[in-house]
Amino acid sequence: MATEAKKLQPIIIKRIKKGGHSVHGGAWKIAYADFVTAMMAFFLLMWLLGSTSEGDKKGLADYFQSPLRVAMQGGAGAGASASIITGGGSDLTQSSGLSRRGDGKAKKSTKEQKKSERAKQDAQKLAELSATISAIISNTPSLTEFSKQISLRMTPDGLQIQIVDDQKRPMFDSGSAIVKPYMHNILREIGAALFDVDNKISLDGHTDQTPYGLGVHGYSNWELSADRANASRRELVAAGMPDDKIARVMGLASSVLQDADHPRSAANRRISITVMTREAEERLLGPRRSEVAVEPPLGYGQQ
Repeated sequence: MATEAKKLQPIIIKRIKKGGHSVHGGAWKIAYADFVTAMMAFFLLMWLLGSTSEGDKKGLADYFQSPLRVAMQGGAGAGASASIITGGGSDLTQSSGLSRRGDGKAKKSTKEQKKSERAKQDAQKLAELSATISAIISNTPSLTEFSKQISLRMTPDGLQIQIVDDQKRPMFDSGSAIVKPYMHNILREIGAALFDVDNKISLDGHTDQTPYGLGVHGYSNWELSADRANASRRELVAAGMPDDKIARVMGLASSVLQDADHPRSAANRRISITVMTREAEERLLGPRRSEVAVEPPLGYGQQ
């Protein structure tokens, strides 16, 4: 009987229904917003620290170290100024009336920019002049055959035109300052080309190391080179170039050799005509005198 009762007992199966995940709500959004806000505050703090002057930083540090003293006595940094014009400079105890540190650099930078711009204008003008003189030499039959004796090059002082002696075609007779006929033509053409140039001209005479007359009666290569430079000046002026355009006439003898390996070479006997830059003029004449016409200084043998 008991066995049958067990067989008739009903079997109960319990099924548990699993529901979906509970709703999380907006808690994660709040946490993310707090994180972003904190990051923005951090970067803002870094920016403020980077843009704050040392005086203000010192004032803030003093405040947090002894807030009562700073509150009663007042700060000494630039931030304590009541003036509309903020203070600055190297003395942080002054709250107003000082110029910014960068003002001097700004003025210097402006001056350097003007100087650089003037140098560019000079370089362009002298490059055009060099091309003009080269064209004159190439297109003038009387000068073409002497083109190897004429050289043009840019130097720190300006455009240098060198007329070099030749063993077969000397510019001057030995020991003489009288200009040869072909040299006369070269100088006249160059003088005409320089007529409209505003820049000052420097004339240098050079000789080789062959002694002249052993310096008898005090006349040596120094006087000879100066006399030749001055004779060249007269030819340039005769071509129409104003005499006050000449800033300097010098005789350098053999102190500046063109061919140092051969000190007695004809290449060392030359006349150098330099069309000076504005900077070179100021070095020679001063910033004021370079802007006005001046009488040429007397060189050796110049009368």
